[in-house]
Amino acid sequence: MTETLEKPATHQFAAETARVLHLMIHALYTNRDIFLRELISNASDACDKLRFESLTNSTLTTEQPDLNIQLSIDKDAGTLTIRDSGIGMNHDDLIANLGTIAKSGTSEFLNKLTGDTSKDVNLIGQFGVGFYASFMVADKVTVTSRKAGEEQAWQWESDGSGTYTIAPLDAQPRGTAITLHLKEDAKDYLDRHRLGHIAETYSDHIGFPITLTDSEGVVHNLNEGSAIWAKPKSEVTDEQYQEFYRHVAHSPEKPWAVLHNKAEGKVEYTNLLFIPAIKPFDLFHPERKSRVKLYVKRVFITDEGVELIPPYLRFLRGVVDSADLPLNISRETLQKSPVLDTIRESVTSRVLSELKKRAEKDMEDYASFWEHFGAVLKEGLCEGMAPREKILDCCVFNTRSAPGKLMTLAQYKANMREGQEAIYYLTGESVEALQHSPQMEGFAARGIDVLLLTDHVDDFWANVTLKYGDIPFRSVVKSGEDLEKFPLEGDAAKEAEKAEESADIAKLMDAMKTLYGEAVRDVRTTRKLAETPICLGVGEGDMDMRMERFLAEHKQLPKRAAKLVEINPQHPVIQSLAARVAAAGLNTDTEDALWLLYDQALIAEGEPVTDSAAFARRLSQFLSKGLAA
Repeated sequence: MTETLEKPATHQFAAETARVLHLMIHALYTNRDIFLRELISNASDACDKLRFESLTNSTLTTEQPDLNIQLSIDKDAGTLTIRDSGIGMNHDDLIANLGTIAKSGTSEFLNKLTGDTSKDVNLIGQFGVGFYASFMVADKVTVTSRKAGEEQAWQWESDGSGTYTIAPLDAQPRGTAITLHLKEDAKDYLDRHRLGHIAETYSDHIGFPITLTDSEGVVHNLNEGSAIWAKPKSEVTDEQYQEFYRHVAHSPEKPWAVLHNKAEGKVEYTNLLFIPAIKPFDLFHPERKSRVKLYVKRVFITDEGVELIPPYLRFLRGVVDSADLPLNISRETLQKSPVLDTIRESVTSRVLSELKKRAEKDMEDYASFWEHFGAVLKEGLCEGMAPREKILDCCVFNTRSAPGKLMTLAQYKANMREGQEAIYYLTGESVEALQHSPQMEGFAARGIDVLLLTDHVDDFWANVTLKYGDIPFRSVVKSGEDLEKFPLEGDAAKEAEKAEESADIAKLMDAMKTLYGEAVRDVRTTRKLAETPICLGVGEGDMDMRMERFLAEHKQLPKRAAKLVEINPQHPVIQSLAARVAAAGLNTDTEDALWLLYDQALIAEGEPVTDSAAFARRLSQFLSKGLAA
């Protein structure tokens, strides 16, 4: 029996925790059975952590060497208790783990709450706030715990109404016991047959013994306790894979892909990895943590602090079990281990190979993966030691020719025009905006395809990933001269050449250089434009405008480079202005028109107008004159 030593101290739940608890208590989860899955999973993690810690400190398990999970029923009291002999928690651990959702992605999770209970409750399973699932079936939860290596035990208790209490205890065994005071409509969870079925369904793979002591004191074994990843694939059912995925990913969804492999040779290991069907909430957390657990001979070692998989594959969930690492290896040694390096390279290669196969086999299905994880995968293109060619083989893109249909680089390469020497791309905020960009007009007129890149990571990798095979990547913003290799046919081509040779066009460009001054680097003609009179370009070696804008906004760039102004010599507006300048030089109306064109080019590229008041004044004047005429 436990004995409270002093009056419990009352604490307030963190605001985000209170919101989750309110959702748990006042909403009926679609499958309340998952509370037991989550609590058993947490108990298993606690046993795993103690087993690892005991490798270097055997005294932690001296008094109680067995690691197990025990369920017990008290029908008279209406309680269900889940006890583990794992690492346990002290006072600070209870506050950190039970008083606050100490999990990255909390803000994004809460922002996704819609107010529609039927939709919001399903987010709980995706987010993985497992302990709080207790309040789906209990109107009060009592947690007693003593941390391994410490004498003092503690009791945590709450009815989920906004506060919890913590008090010291005496005579508590190592580990944690969670007692659920069941609601009236949840008393069916006191039935041992139902609990046994739930444990068998969700937790049969748990590597520690799970027992159930019923109300008569009879002990029942609830799990087989074998590591699912150690079994041959032929002996594992789809249902078993799905339940193990739910255990490691805390997600109710089926995984998008299952990768179960055993590697033999110089380094032996087994991996059971899952690619989720939906985006985890912490996917873009700055820490870019891996969620794949490392085991050595079925003994849990770590799931953090070691780069078992590269950050650009952090969407993976699952385990890697090695037979070639020592059980007592430290994290510092792991970070420098050539065995771990070999495993990481091998696992990465297997995953990328699988992704490439799936992209080639079923692009429609692959599109769902790409929607969630494409931006993360492309982060690998920015890393110097990453296998860029293999990553590029897994990348798919919207293109100018088929904006709603994703295309691999191999397909783009096969469709290149004869004589085309580069893979052209354009970055922007949306596919629709890029489709209507003036930069695309000349490429569309010549039947040259362009990759449409809308993720922010595209601005970075496109500047460091120079080639796909032997074909370089090239931004269309820098590629006007490339189109000279693909002249237009017929009268349009002749008129364009005639306009470019015009002395009036040359005088107009000189006048524009004088007028714009230091705001621009140069003014030149371009073949990129067909229906637009003017656009901006960047010089060779300069970064694209969106990347430059991003760095400037984050104060990573002291000064932005002056842009090129590129004009369409065949456009009626340009020809008219050229004739006016040739006849009478610059005057107020001509200058206003040229400034309006420049501002128009800025707006088309998403750039801020230099002087918005002057722009508005000029536009109003031209509208007034046009309407009056």
